[in-house]
Amino acid sequence: MKKHLLAFAVAAAAAVATGGAFAQAPDTLAKIKDRGAVNLGVRDSSGLAYTLGGGKYVGFHTEMAERIVGDLSKDLGKPLTINYQVITSQNRIPLIQNGTIDFECGSTTNSAARQKDVDFAYTTYVEEVRMAVNKKSGIKSIKDLNGKTIATTTGTTSVQTLRKNERAHNIDFKTVQGKDHADSFLLLEAGRADAFVMDGSILAANIAKSKNPKDFEIVGEVLSTEPIACMLPKGDAKLKKAVDDSIVRQIKDGSLAKLYDKWFMQPIPPNNVSLNMPASESTKNAWAHPNDKPMEDYGNK
Repeated sequence: MKKHLLAFAVAAAAAVATGGAFAQAPDTLAKIKDRGAVNLGVRDSSGLAYTLGGGKYVGFHTEMAERIVGDLSKDLGKPLTINYQVITSQNRIPLIQNGTIDFECGSTTNSAARQKDVDFAYTTYVEEVRMAVNKKSGIKSIKDLNGKTIATTTGTTSVQTLRKNERAHNIDFKTVQGKDHADSFLLLEAGRADAFVMDGSILAANIAKSKNPKDFEIVGEVLSTEPIACMLPKGDAKLKKAVDDSIVRQIKDGSLAKLYDKWFMQPIPPNNVSLNMPASESTKNAWAHPNDKPMEDYGNK
């Protein structure tokens, strides 16, 4: 009899634990519907999302996210406003985890390590990590970085990627860190760094926004290929499906490609300079075959 009671108690405890686990699963869509607004994480100095000042946030991923919110509004049957929350490379994951933001569409790389803490929507941009330099520097390749100073942004992995690259063996360089991408580019612009290693779109955007864009260029080998995607709360299957469905809709009706052309091939604010960055074959392939694969699946060396 005691054995039966013990077995029943264990089963009951397991049921409670299981029920608790289900109860703890996030339901972000319900929170969004209740408040009538999406708390959207945005970047203020990324190539995919940036600010024009005065609370105005723009860019390929920002505008794509606004279209996602429009689709969520239709799904939930009520108009939704957007509360823009500026995030950084350091705080973006904690702000997702603690619920401060519902999701973010900035310039976050989908990696296996990050997938332990958050989920990712389908990839909407595939990034190539390279380096920006002053044209007068003479730097054209990784081998030219020996003895140089490299700028990077706190909370990013670009310099680690550079150090791991097989072409960087026996290359010795110093690093300086900016608090954000604009600060890192300023280190290059001011001559305190010889190169800024970062996502190509971020480099291009900061060059376009600089005082003298013609002084800088993006050079060198591709250090890594990284899928960029909107970041979501871990385990929120309903939100992920809704966001993924919106992305697929934007791909199928051609609006995502048109949006890309607007932000990468046409003159953009604030200086009305074009980035001249046609969609890469990797990006086009991600649109043709929607997926949430991490960067480790892209064969980086």
